[in-house]
Amino acid sequence: MTRKIYSGARIFDGATLHEGAVLVVEHGRISGMVPESDAPDGERIALEGGVLSPGFVDLQVNGGGGVQFNDDTSVEALCIMSEAHASTGTAAILPTLITDTPDRTLAAIDAVETAVAQGVPGIAGLHLEGPHLALSRKGAHDGGLIRAMTDADLEVLMAAAHRLPLLKLTVAPESVRPAQIARLVRAGALVALGHSDCSYDNAMAAFSAGASCVTHLFNAMSPLRHREPGLVGAALDTETVSAGLIADGVHVHPAAIRAAVAAKRGQDRIYLVTDAMAPLASQLQEFRLNGRRVLRRDGRLTLEDGTLAGADVTLPQAIRIMTGTVGLPLSQVLAMATSVPGRLLGRKGAGRLCAGELARLVHLAEDGSIRKVA
Repeated sequence: MTRKIYSGARIFDGATLHEGAVLVVEHGRISGMVPESDAPDGERIALEGGVLSPGFVDLQVNGGGGVQFNDDTSVEALCIMSEAHASTGTAAILPTLITDTPDRTLAAIDAVETAVAQGVPGIAGLHLEGPHLALSRKGAHDGGLIRAMTDADLEVLMAAAHRLPLLKLTVAPESVRPAQIARLVRAGALVALGHSDCSYDNAMAAFSAGASCVTHLFNAMSPLRHREPGLVGAALDTETVSAGLIADGVHVHPAAIRAAVAAKRGQDRIYLVTDAMAPLASQLQEFRLNGRRVLRRDGRLTLEDGTLAGADVTLPQAIRIMTGTVGLPLSQVLAMATSVPGRLLGRKGAGRLCAGELARLVHLAEDGSIRKVA
């Protein structure tokens, strides 16, 4: 039978947790959600507790399954990354290329365009994190490749925004002018600020030009100070700005997460990212990033000098930290992993259980750990 009835669990639709309901799926697509008493005939999938959720959305994925996108900008690599993240419940990813050469950037754009055309599951676009950043906040990025955006760069990126379902760009006001941000946004790019030492005023100028996101809040950016709120203060103070957050228990202290969630102006604007590298869903213990050795130790990924280089966390692990250690309600945290980032994809139904959408589902235990991916 082509109709499946998922029952026996609470159902999170992207916004609300529903009790006593069933999810109806026909021919692989969501048909609707109805009370248990109104369930139609079909193949019963008894879930025995837990929560049924839309597949997660991750807007910052540098690698997975043993593959690092900077090292292998091929469609084959994207397939491996997508499968690795799907195994952890993530249905849509933005493969992320961190600061690299112009040739490598072009190769990443071409690979994602081809993967989308071939229908590789889960590839929602491309995230270019650099090279137009601030050297003072480079983190694990190769400082020798960081540079200001030129007119030629701008033309390449505007063309890529037209070619891809979504092009997300992380830039710093030190390397990109407000007029360039405005042109990128008009071309369809989603512009985020990150890896920046900019002032509150400079961040606000970039937001006024159209930048609408901040990449990994608190990390690699000017902090919140009482006389100079910096990029963190600007992000928290601006209703229209969304902010990614790495909730691995390493990058941001739980108290800082609680403070950010409480302080953020604008509803549903903080979303979870993994900032995952090659080791996700693999046994890999070290890899290379722009020729430098990265070590996987005790839940951290670091360069040999101790600099954090991405995160060693999955979204289910982040959900457990957010509900357990941080203490936020499960429905709020699930939205941070589904509908909040899904809205930024600009695609109706992303991160939600909507009629007509492909049924990419994840069944979670009450603590957020995965029981099954469907």
